Amino acid sequence: MTKIRFVLKAGRPVSFLMEGHAGAGSQGSDIVCAALSSAAYMAANTITDVMGVRAEAAVSDARFSLVLPADAPKEAIQVMEGLQLHLEQLEGQYPTSIQFENTEV
Repeated sequence: MTKIRFVLKAGRPVSFLMEGHAGAGSQGSDIVCAALSSAAYMAANTITDVMGVRAEAAVSDARFSLVLPADAPKEAIQVMEGLQLHLEQLEGQYPTSIQFENTEV
């Protein structure tokens, strides 16, 4: 199962951590893992490379995280909100493969 946690500040996402394998198929052909990874990379690349925000991104085996800086522009937070919505909807489609939570700080 892939566990996804968004950290919210004043109701707005400022970071996320995604860990684990979805287990919806064999490694390399798991459509749930592919969907999660693709969405996370799209959001992270948009924020860091397209927008030039100095966010902290880290990727390793079965782990992906992104932390926005305190002065992140509104547009970067909106990209995170889009990712959050997308991943929540994927959880609804694949509830045995994805566990999603939001934590307010």
